[in-house]
This record gives sequence, structure tokens and C-alpha cells, in this order.
Amino acid sequence: MVTTFLGELYTSFVWVPTVVLGAALALKLPAIIRMWRDPLLRAVGGLLLFACALFVSVTPSVIGWINRVTGVPNFAAPWAYSLLTAFSGAGLLLIVAWRNGLSDRSNTTRRARRWIISVYSGVIVALWVLFALADVPVERVRDLDTYYAGTPFMREEILLYLLAHTVAVVITVRLIWNWVRADGLHGWLRWGLTFLGAGYALSLVFDLAKLTAVTARWTGHDLDALSTDVAPCAACLAAVLIAVGFILPHTGQFLHGRLRVRLAHHRLRPLYVLMRSVDGDGVPFLLFAAPELRLIRRETYIRDVLLPLARHLDEDLRARAHLAALRLGWTPARAKALAAAVAILDAIDSGQDNPGGHPDTADLLQEIGPVSCALRHRDAIDAVRGAVQANSAAQANSGTVPASSAEPGRRTPPAHPAEAPRFLLPRRR
Repeated sequence: MVTTFLGELYTSFVWVPTVVLGAALALKLPAIIRMWRDPLLRAVGGLLLFACALFVSVTPSVIGWINRVTGVPNFAAPWAYSLLTAFSGAGLLLIVAWRNGLSDRSNTTRRARRWIISVYSGVIVALWVLFALADVPVERVRDLDTYYAGTPFMREEILLYLLAHTVAVVITVRLIWNWVRADGLHGWLRWGLTFLGAGYALSLVFDLAKLTAVTARWTGHDLDALSTDVAPCAACLAAVLIAVGFILPHTGQFLHGRLRVRLAHHRLRPLYVLMRSVDGDGVPFLLFAAPELRLIRRETYIRDVLLPLARHLDEDLRARAHLAALRLGWTPARAKALAAAVAILDAIDSGQDNPGGHPDTADLLQEIGPVSCALRHRDAIDAVRGAVQANSAAQANSGTVPASSAEPGRRTPPAHPAEAPRFLLPRRR
């Protein structure tokens, strides 16, 4: 019952791994063409190409078509076996190139690549020689491995391709597992390797199911369902996991970068809207502009408007606002952004009539992101403003000369200069 269900499932969804593998190949193809000399990209391209061709070739309709076109019964068998063997070798080449990196040109690495290419090329040649020697007149679309399990030469061919694939899978799984446990991998690469390892590990289910069914035939038992139903389903799922393993690092990093850019663009909106109230123009909308370009244009516009405005900032107010924010329990970075937001709003509200002084414009222009985020929380800004006003009133009642009435051209230091960062302290003349 279970094997019948798996067989029907394979027949219905055999196209899924082809689509997923094709998507992975399409994502990698531009880079493969552009940097063809890169052995890593060549290995990726070869592996995905062989995998796509393999899953197209093993569908029952294509198997029958290949046999009819060539006029040779079961010609599709050595064709599929060769693609699977080439896929196995490409997987080993990929792991060697990926793990050791482009800078590794040691004799050991070169010998490993030559050994892989030589051995798996030899296996492919042997598969065609054995097929030419075998007598397989009856076309078998789905159960060829078990039907001809006892046929001379075809028996050896079936065993050869399964052993070649099993050896490649075992070595690849071990290399990937050791790599995943290494330190220094970024998250997307680690997840991609995890999916690759799971896909190759599941490929062992394919090999074990096939070998078990073939061995059962040799001993006079019938476990053909393992070969015709279980093994194909395991191969399909393994192919999907392997394709995801290739897609995830590339796509994950790309989407993460795009999301980071869009979030940065969104975080700048409060400050951008505030600068538009000063300038009145804003950034012209471009329908097909890339997110990176939109972010750069918004940042440039904010800095262009903020630069002349920053010359009118009341640095004394900014310093007192910073101290007030610290006393209200905000972190130093958050307090710094809130103080800058208070000073900017004060300069806009006063019509840029503040005497100015010596504002640190370079620091302010670099911190537009935190300042914009601070503008989203007007309640926090109002609390800091209220604390500054209360402190000024308390100083006035105690007879202390407030900063606003100090000698023109000279700023009074904050009440607690040790708590203020150096860039906020008034400069001596």
C-alpha cells in the first residue's frame, strides 16, 4: 500500500525536481557564463545541468521516446546511468573546489580533481561497453534494474552505476558534514550546506533501495517496489533539497541585502519628510529605480538640506538635551539621536534664527539613520524637551545663569560635563 502510494506520488510530481533544479541553474547561469574560468562555478553548472538532464530523461514518456528515436530497446538506460554518474562526479568536484577555495592550487587538490574526472569518466565508458555486450531485447520503462538484475553484463552495469553513485554520495556527505561544523560560516551558507547534506544523505536511500531490490532478485525474492516506487521518490526529494541548497545562499543573501536596503530607506522617511518641510521639493519619483538608487537619492537629499540647517543648530540646547535624555534612562546612542532631533526641530521651529556656533556637522550627517528613527517617537522627544525646560527653570530659580543668557559668542558647559560626550562640549575660543 505504501509503495503503491509512493509510486503514484512519483508519477504525479516527477516534474517538481526538474523545475527546482532548472530554477537553480537559471540563477547561477549568468555568473557561470561571466566567470567560466572559475572551477567552482563550472562544477556548480555541470552538476545542475547533469541533474536537470537526468530528471528529464528518467520520466517514463521520455524513456520511451529515447528508445524509439534511437531504435535500440532500453537505450535510455545507459544514457540515464551516465548522467547519474556524471552528476556524482560533478558533486565531488564541486565539494573539492568549494571547500578548498580558488586559492588552493596544491598538488593534493589537483590530484583529487584529476582522480575524480578520470575515475568517473572511466565508469561512464564502462557503462556503455557493458550495455553493448548485454542482451536486453525487451523494453522496460520502470523496472529495468530488477528485470535485468540477473542478465550477464547488464547485471554488472547496474551494480557499477549504483556503487559509483553510492561512493560519491558517501564521500560528499562526509565532506559537507565536516564543513558545516567548521567555524566562520555565515548563516545562509551554513543553511545551504545543511540542505545539500540532507539531499545527498537522502540519495543514499535511493541507492540502498535499488541495491536491496536487485540483491533480492539475485536470491529469488521480489522486492521490486523498492526500486520502482521508493527509490524514485527518494531521488526526487533529494534533488529538491540539493537544489534548495544551491539556491539558498545566493537567494538568501540577495533577498537579505534587498530587505536591508528597503528597511534603511523606510527608516529615513521621518527625517526625509521633515527636510521636505524645510526645502519643499523632495526627491523626484522614479518608477523603475533600483532600491539601492532610491536609498542613495534619499540620503543625498537629506544631507543636502540638513547641511545648511545644521549651521543654525543650538549646540548648547543639543548638549542639554543629551544630558536630559541620559537622565531619562536612554542609552548613549539613543540619547545622542534624540538630542540631535530636538536641536533640528528647534532650528526649524525658530526659523533658523539660532546663533549657530560650532556644530559638528560631519557627525550629524553620518547619523541621519538614528536621528530619523528618533523622530518616529515624538513622545520621547517631548519628554526630553520637557526635561530640558524643567532643568532650565530650576537653574533660573536657583540663580544659575542659563546657557541661553550667557555671554554672546560663548557657550556655558553642561551642568555635568563628565556625562557629555566630547563632541557636544562647547569649543573654546
